[in-house]
Amino acid sequence: MSTTQNTILLPRSTNQARGLARYCRDFLTTPRPIGAATLARLEAFHLDSVGCGVSALAAEANAPTVLRREALATRPTTASRGGICFGSPQPCATEKAVAANASAVREWDSNGTNFGYDAAKGRTAGEFGHNDYYPVAIAAAREAGLDGDTTLRLMLLIDEIRGRLAEVFALRKYAIDHVHHGTVACAAAYAAALGGSEDQIESAIGMAGAHYVPFRAIRAGHQLSDSKGASAALAAEAAVLCARRALAGFIGPPDIFRNPLALYRINEPCPDDESPFDLELGVEGDAFAINMMHFKLGLYEHQSAGALQSLVDLFISQPELATTLDAVQRIRVAIYEPAYSIIADPAKRSPTTRQSADHSLPFILAKTLLKARVARARGELLGWESLMLLPDDYSDTSISDPEIKRLIARIEIAHGGSAYDAKYPEGIPTSVTIEHETLGLLGGVLAMFPLGHARSDAAQTAAVVNLKFERLVADAVDDPASLRKRLAVGGKSATAVAELYAFPIGGIVT
Repeated sequence: MSTTQNTILLPRSTNQARGLARYCRDFLTTPRPIGAATLARLEAFHLDSVGCGVSALAAEANAPTVLRREALATRPTTASRGGICFGSPQPCATEKAVAANASAVREWDSNGTNFGYDAAKGRTAGEFGHNDYYPVAIAAAREAGLDGDTTLRLMLLIDEIRGRLAEVFALRKYAIDHVHHGTVACAAAYAAALGGSEDQIESAIGMAGAHYVPFRAIRAGHQLSDSKGASAALAAEAAVLCARRALAGFIGPPDIFRNPLALYRINEPCPDDESPFDLELGVEGDAFAINMMHFKLGLYEHQSAGALQSLVDLFISQPELATTLDAVQRIRVAIYEPAYSIIADPAKRSPTTRQSADHSLPFILAKTLLKARVARARGELLGWESLMLLPDDYSDTSISDPEIKRLIARIEIAHGGSAYDAKYPEGIPTSVTIEHETLGLLGGVLAMFPLGHARSDAAQTAAVVNLKFERLVADAVDDPASLRKRLAVGGKSATAVAELYAFPIGGIVT
């Protein structure tokens, strides 16, 4: 392990699992200063994730409701303080609370995203990932009695490990779900937070890499199920189990990244004394992967953000388009891989579930067009604020709306080819062209960095993300402003962190 001013390097020729263990312990026990911009971004991603989770529970979404009910039926072991679920002060089994909370956070598929891309360092594997795992940090803080500032470090640690792994190893190439990077990160961070030794943390990572490797089978088929949305939740649950077993003395396989039969080398063969990648990790300042992660400005698969930005720009420049949708003859979209395969799959032209609809570019575009018509009729300015896709936009009524189907019939999506592919994952290269009976040919401009992208305008993004939080929790809590204040982690006492998620949510069991 070598160190520069603000990063450390775990070379491929070393035991990187043990290096991660040492990194986690040092990051928590001998802290170096973290940049104010990084901490602010971390707080924003956490707040956004909780807003998504609260909304999903208030709407009684199936998977988080089932997992929360399962968690509340358990009790902590005598050696554990246990975890708590969103909306309840009742202690329950830690791993069950983590699964329930992470499932709620992820259910709407509306929280933060990363694309595993750091061109300056030549790390462009481009694996996906999401800010789903903060409940693991909160649960560990509750167990270990950590204050808010230390809890923020733990949250950042999870994002850093999974974010950097996404830059160097593309799990999807081998039909493995991206949440596995989250399992590794959470197992390491949770074990370190509870005082695990290097041996114990390495064992936790080894178990995660050997016993809990999820396949993308959960994302196959014409219609998606609860398994897709809850994948991160089950990964987080497995991570906590791995960590707790390692802390109890269970010995997992060592040196998992160089293990010839583990998922890394078996998929990318390399010399016996190497893993397939070097791993560089931030230690101070703003040298962290979170600064290259992206916000979503509503409910949609993030690969569609470029197309949405194209529509927003069109409505701003041509507001009359919103009142003349019947004159739209054709909508042509050019997009990159892997977006073309994921959200332009022909099967998704007729979604029947919300999980499929929010991964259907035709549905997302059609619903946005209809929202524009309604907003214009109300005299609202057209922009991200008025066109934001929210849970009601994916209701059964919306999915079966014949107007949606008619618009989808006019949408054509094409792979833009190498010119588009080369621009991803630096950006989200997409163009939308509309053929209109009276307005003529509209759009066609390439969108690269839609609002919410790490390279988009930070102030504008923050404003829309804050509005999104307000809208998501408006019907679930009495005072969104008070909830926002409560959820700020920095500066909180250990007692406040332990009860952070025990606020009431309207209409659900406490």
